[in-house]
Amino acid sequence: MVDREYAAKQPRLIDFLDRNALDGVLLTRRDNFGWSSCGKENYIPNNSATGVATMYLTRTQRICLANTIEAPRLRGEEFAGTDVQVIDFPWHDSEATVKVVREVIGKNRVATDSNDFGLVLAALPASFDELRWSLTDEEIARYRDVGARASGAIESACRALKPGLTGHEVAGVLDHHIHASGLNPVVSLVSGDEALSLYRHPIPKSYRINRHAMLVTCGQRGGLIACCTRFVHFGPMPAELKQNQQAIANIDTAVNFATRPGRTLGEVFADLQKAYETNGHAGQWQFHHQGGSTGYNGRDVIATPKSQVKVVPKQAFAWNPSIIGSKSEDTMVLTDSGLELITKPGKDWPTVTGHAGGNSLVRADVLEI
Repeated sequence: MVDREYAAKQPRLIDFLDRNALDGVLLTRRDNFGWSSCGKENYIPNNSATGVATMYLTRTQRICLANTIEAPRLRGEEFAGTDVQVIDFPWHDSEATVKVVREVIGKNRVATDSNDFGLVLAALPASFDELRWSLTDEEIARYRDVGARASGAIESACRALKPGLTGHEVAGVLDHHIHASGLNPVVSLVSGDEALSLYRHPIPKSYRINRHAMLVTCGQRGGLIACCTRFVHFGPMPAELKQNQQAIANIDTAVNFATRPGRTLGEVFADLQKAYETNGHAGQWQFHHQGGSTGYNGRDVIATPKSQVKVVPKQAFAWNPSIIGSKSEDTMVLTDSGLELITKPGKDWPTVTGHAGGNSLVRADVLEI
């Protein structure tokens, strides 16, 4: 799998090197490391965009550079059974580190996304990000597994809740299930009750949740991140909440089907705005970002009304339209067969069917406990 994935990515890399008159790249950012290593992980702290190991790629080489703390695990876990060579340097000696890296790159023209080695190197051109956007078949297969794990974990967490837990306790339940599923929770958001109508982008807090809870996860495995949101209501939902959930399902359906290769994110956003208006919630899009492309980041590009970034084939998206007290979010991939939700609700999770422009899409409803 890794060999085929690498073979599919290498022409993109070579084209990038040719266009930018480079011989190689040094990649330490977690998104770039995950992509270039075909799903290996280089993080220790979970709050850093950069990792603790670096991939060095040329037209013919794949080398991992790491200090003597990290190198044994990378050899024994991440790169065991691959042809990637792990070269180490002493963690405590910056001069020796520079010497090792210089010996590896030689006189090659190299750009870096994070100049941790103190060398005078060119900054990695921003267009490198685009190499990650169109997923290989191997990445899509891996992503399906990540998505199934994420949706299963968040739904299990929802079923384990009871009224009166604090936001921090709910986040603990969520993270437990995310970890138990083999994922790394890079984002865990929790809100409930009155806070749901006040803050669209909440973090866990100490207030107790007694009626209505929102759980959000961005779960990572093999470098790829699956994003999804689920709601729990303790007791029967009020009629207004049911109406809002149907409206947001319709809006989510509209934006997902509007996402087609060749269209700009601005064009997709115009359809999203129209869907808000059609469903009686014009202007609600202004109170929270609506999502965008995903993959090796929670969001690679967040869509805006004037964005000229174009959708590409086999790209992943996580849209998250919201209105007061309601939100819909799952991760989808634009496969050769069409739109595929990889975090779709489980078989025993309640659903609501969204309708937009003659299209329909099964969306997650609120779980009543």
